[in-house]
Amino acid sequence: MNTLTIETDEREEFVDLGPRIRKILKEEGVGEGVVHLWALHTTCALTVNENADPDVPRDMIGKMNALVPNVEPYYQHAEGNSDSHVKTSLFGPGLTLLVHRGDLVLGTWQGVFLVEWDGPRTRSVVVRVVPDG
Repeated sequence: MNTLTIETDEREEFVDLGPRIRKILKEEGVGEGVVHLWALHTTCALTVNENADPDVPRDMIGKMNALVPNVEPYYQHAEGNSDSHVKTSLFGPGLTLLVHRGDLVLGTWQGVFLVEWDGPRTRSVVVRVVPDG
């Protein structure tokens, strides 16, 4: 099992994890199998989405802020980040991805992202590669 440490720079941002995951696959020499990812936090999430156009993450963040505003009169969580908890629950903390011929099985435009909802922070994502057979 491996742990990625990710330093985020903004309160809300998408961080491309693809190169880091591919490095782990290469180091472990896995040609076929699956890779499980799990974020160890309650205010960041993992997702697969477009990584070719930087407008997509901006649009996603904008839409999530419209759906889940930072401040609501009924939020009671004392840390002031209730919206981050809700956004993380909507996206989810984990992913399972396929590995084929030593690489992630992703579509042409897809990337794997940590989505920060309460940064900047230092985040940890556990990576577990499970080879076939």
